[in-house]
This record gives sequence, structure tokens and C-alpha cells, in this order.
Amino acid sequence: MTVLASTPSAGETWPVWFLVVAAVLASGLLLAGPALRRHYPATWWLCLGFPAACLRVARTWRPLMAGCGLAVSRKAALAVVSGLLSHGAPPPHPRVPRRGGIRPTAFGFWFPVRLLPGQVPEDFVKAAPAMAHDWRVHAVRVTTLEPGVVRITATAVDPLREPRAPRQRGAGHLLRVVVGVLESGAPWVVDLRKIPHWLVVGATRSGKSTLISALVAGLAPQPVALVGIDCKGGMELSLYERRLSALATDRAQAVKLLAALMDLTSDRMAVCRAARVRNIWGLPDEERPVPVVVIVDEIAELFLVANRNEKDEAQAAATGLVRLAQLGAALGVYLVIAGQRVGSDLGPGVTALRAQLGGRVCHRVTDSGTAEMALGDLNPDALEAAQTIAPDQAGTAVLASADGWERARSHLVSEERAEEIAATYAHLSPHLPELADAVGEPADGTTVHLERLDRNA
Repeated sequence: MTVLASTPSAGETWPVWFLVVAAVLASGLLLAGPALRRHYPATWWLCLGFPAACLRVARTWRPLMAGCGLAVSRKAALAVVSGLLSHGAPPPHPRVPRRGGIRPTAFGFWFPVRLLPGQVPEDFVKAAPAMAHDWRVHAVRVTTLEPGVVRITATAVDPLREPRAPRQRGAGHLLRVVVGVLESGAPWVVDLRKIPHWLVVGATRSGKSTLISALVAGLAPQPVALVGIDCKGGMELSLYERRLSALATDRAQAVKLLAALMDLTSDRMAVCRAARVRNIWGLPDEERPVPVVVIVDEIAELFLVANRNEKDEAQAAATGLVRLAQLGAALGVYLVIAGQRVGSDLGPGVTALRAQLGGRVCHRVTDSGTAEMALGDLNPDALEAAQTIAPDQAGTAVLASADGWERARSHLVSEERAEEIAATYAHLSPHLPELADAVGEPADGTTVHLERLDRNA
């Protein structure tokens, strides 16, 4: 007689050996959990953390919505009819927003939620701390996915606590650099082709210089020209002097350098016009001029004045920066403006310049005016988040653009590493004689450049 093996049907039990193997595997996974989390955090999250988080969300969703005032009662007439038909049974449960499927991320998860009539995304934003508490995650953010639908994103751990130096993903993408990690766990990418000009603010030891170092370190291996303006005698940017095509160390040199950059953009404008293209990226590869990234460290040094002569220099510097910001993106000139304090008290030129800088990065600042200048015109939520950065969170920043805002942290590039990178890629520094000559000119040529900048304005 032949005996056919079959799986247990309803009412039957699983074989003992199967239960033993399942118990051993589950126990081994739990025992190996701490080591797995420490050495392979992404694997641990997908195998253990994410399933547990899904169970918590499913178990708490209805009471959480009711407790946060996001549940809507059924119609009174429906409740009465239900009571009559069910002989005094409790009325039906209130309606809660419908939740979509939960999708995992690197260190968290997200899911869409369809709003009930009368609800707005701000209602869910207020409930975000309660969600984070009930789901035992680090943070919850709510954003609008489409009209009537919000996206709830949860971060299980804080990736900004110990950010690892990320690999430069997207190698071969010109003017694109990975400088750190976002709060979501994704790499923090600065793409100058997408957002050509940036404003970076932060107090002493807030991480501003670290971010600039990470940016320069990522741009150094690329075929671009790096130009520095450091009016504190070059104390910061001199680390990269071997990789810089030009470096201005005081305001007089900065004015000359900005004038030379304006002449450079005028020449490129003529080339584009002759080729009947709208920007340098429409030119053939062999005719395209090298991109130029201008890094200005401590913008206040260019605008603070003590006498009439300094006022003229400051005005010329402001005019040059605004003109470069207006024309640079199409002509391959990109600006990264950094400073400890940036406010309207530095003059109208700062406000005009700020309007041209589409990317903003705000580290911890010592005055609310600087944070307001950096983020206030883009997103009030980003401004509030920046003002909560603690002194012990060096490197942490809020970055914002027209696309939204994120918390992020740059990875550390030491001074020794900065000098090593500059030496390694010094041979890639393009020789731009018009810029080098401008910085090397004597101080008595300043008036000529002041007149040139005023004429270009």
C-alpha cells in the first residue's frame, strides 16, 4: 500500500520536526540580532526591525487616529439604525483615514494615507510626535504626496548620529558630490547642475567649514576650476590652495577676481551667442569651457565697511556676486557662499544676493536673523527645525530649496585629509590666466575694476 505525504490540513498540527526547526531559526535570529544590527544594520532592519514596525503600525493605527482627533464619527442617523438592528449593540466604530501599504526604506518605512473630508495635512503634522512614540521610531515626517493624500515617513534610527563617509555615488556626473547623509538615511547630494548656487550659514564649530571641505574634496577629482575668496587672510581655503585656480585673501583681491569672473562670463556669453545656444552645455564637448565653482568663505567680510573707500569696495563686491548669480548657471559659473552671520544689516546687496541662491544650508546659528535670512523665505518649518539644532550636533544642518527641506549631516574631512586631496589632484587645476592675473595685480589697480563692475551692473 502506498502512503502519500501531504501538508497538514485544517485542524491538523505541523510535524514536530518542522516546529523545532522553526523555533531554532527564530531563536538564532533573535540571538544574532544585536550583532547583525551592529555590523549589518540594513539587513537587521529588513529581517527584524521592519516586520516588527509593521505590526506596531497595524495594531495602533485605529486608536492612534482616534486619540489624535483624526477619526471622524459616523452619521448620527446611521448610529441609531445600527443600534435598532443590533438590539442595543454599540454604534459602529468611527471612520479613520485609510492607510496604504507600508514600504521599507534603508532605515525606516513610509506609507500613503488618504485624508477624510475636512482634513488637511497640517492635522497629521501635529500628530507626528505621537506616531513616533507609539511606533517606537526616531522621527516621523508628514509631507503632501498629492491632493488629498499625505506621505508618512518614519525613521527608525538617527542616521545623523554617526554618519559614515559615503562613497561618491554617481561617479562621472560632473558637478555632483555626495557630502554626507540625510535624516532619511539617503546620501546627501549637492548637484550644482540642478541647484547652481548655495548659501551656507553656521556659527563657529557648527560644521560649516566641514561641509565646505567635503564639497571641495568631492569636486577636486573632477575637471572643474575651483576659485576661492577668503577675506580672513585665506586661513580656511588655503588648505586647498594647490587645487585652486585662484585665491583672493582680502577684499581688494576679491573685487579684482570678481571683475575678472564677470569678464569671463561675458566672453562665454559671446561664444554661446555665436553658436546659437542658450548655455555652455549646448556647446560641443571640445568647445565647452571648463566649469568654475566659486567658494566664498565668510561673506560678511566682503560687506562690512569702516570708511568711504571700503563702502565702494563692498558695493563692487556685492554687484559682482549678484551678477554672477544671475548669469552664472547658464555660463558654467557656480557660487557657494558661506558665512557665520548673514543678515539684512550687512546691506541691500545681501538680500539681493540671497534671492539668487536657490540652495540653502543652515547649521546651528547664534542669532535668529541669520536663520531667517537663510530659510525664512523658503519654508517656515525648515526655519523652526534649524533653530532646534543643539551645540553638540556639529555638522548637523537643515537644507532647503524650492523642492522642500531635510535635516542632514556632512561627513568629516580632516585638515590633513584636505591638504592630501589638494596635493593629489593639484595637476587637475585648470590654468585660467585671467583669474590668476587678477589676484596677482597690485592693489592700485582696484579702481579700474570698481569702474568695470559698476559698468557691468
